[in-house]
Amino acid sequence: MIAWRDVHSKSVFKIGYDIDTEELWVQWRRGGRTSIYSDVPPDVANQAATAWSVGKFLDENVKKTYPHRYARDGG
Repeated sequence: MIAWRDVHSKSVFKIGYDIDTEELWVQWRRGGRTSIYSDVPPDVANQAATAWSVGKFLDENVKKTYPHRYARDGG
């Protein structure tokens, strides 16, 4: 089950995390698509959701590190 958090970000609407599958779900403001990053440890997911700049944290620590796909239904 995905636990969603609203975040204060210009680029991200909300972040979800499924601890059972270690998937980080990111719903983007622009376009409304939802990215799913696999094999993300819980501490990284928590840091992403609470970062001062969520978008910057995702750019520097998640996007190039963890496998990515888009949710089929947009999230």
